[in-house]
Amino acid sequence: MDVSELVENLSSNCVKMQKKSFSKGSIITTYIEKRKQICILLSGKADLIRYDLNGNKDIIDRFSKNDIFGEAFYPVNNNNELFALATEPCEVLLFLYDDVQIKCRTHCRFHTTLVSHVLELVLNNVVHQNTRIEILSKRTIREKLLSYFSILSSKNYSKNIILPFSLTSLADYLSVDRSAMMREIKSLIDEGFILKDGNKIKLLY
Repeated sequence: MDVSELVENLSSNCVKMQKKSFSKGSIITTYIEKRKQICILLSGKADLIRYDLNGNKDIIDRFSKNDIFGEAFYPVNNNNELFALATEPCEVLLFLYDDVQIKCRTHCRFHTTLVSHVLELVLNNVVHQNTRIEILSKRTIREKLLSYFSILSSKNYSKNIILPFSLTSLADYLSVDRSAMMREIKSLIDEGFILKDGNKIKLLY
């Protein structure tokens, strides 16, 4: 999907779509209000986070440019609220699921373009979620790390990868203890699986 085309078509003033800017650290949306809201990230990065009853933080997902997210894709069945948090300045397009099929009165070009591409957006979201499931399905910290590194390597067509997370956030994303993860990374280095320089990783396998 050509997101730049969507942005350009905002000039058509579709009354059902909102384009908003968010500063780093601000909440883009929450997943407990059941608004069936859909968001498209036009620029920047954001994390979907949750705090459990003990105050532990989990990164459920990470979003970058062109990603789609929102309550419409993640039904909340418990009292643990989910937050989409901007990890850097973001621009986001927001609209409601019900408005996808109900065209605005002016039949604006923007809304027509969105409807014609919404299936592609949803399919991309499914692929993204399946990748996340693949990582979390691994039983050990080592397997999760190697799976995540391999996915980044395949995505970038290189054995030299740059972690998009801090190590603390990586532990939250993998749902593992940070100290245990650091020990496993050290073991991978000592055993010749990887080289590490800051957030740069080189795969040796």
